[in-house]
Amino acid sequence: MKPGDKASRLRIYISSTDKFNHKPLYEVIVYAARSFGITGATVLRGIMGYGASSEVYSDKLWEISEKLPLVVEIIDESSKIDSFIESMKPYIDQSGKGHIITVDETTVVMHKTGKRKEI
Repeated sequence: MKPGDKASRLRIYISSTDKFNHKPLYEVIVYAARSFGITGATVLRGIMGYGASSEVYSDKLWEISEKLPLVVEIIDESSKIDSFIESMKPYIDQSGKGHIITVDETTVVMHKTGKRKEI
């Protein structure tokens, strides 16, 4: 992607406790994006939020809750994002929890790639 290119931003809103096959759903999504050839993915942890259940979750020290809102954010070419969403729908549906997926258009302002680490 070059400066000025149009791209799509995918946001997947889930919970830190959502699982797929006993693995955290956010990890499943990130590793799937990597395998899919997506440019990159970021998991953002919310400090407070609520969903359709209207139950508020927070990371306040006096509350004992591991459940926090997460957003998995991915930016790439629109066609790649659309294909990735289709491939991920079964995983997210099978998690059995509430979620929301959004896609919006964005413009690349700067894209600098780093050196890839040898594995």
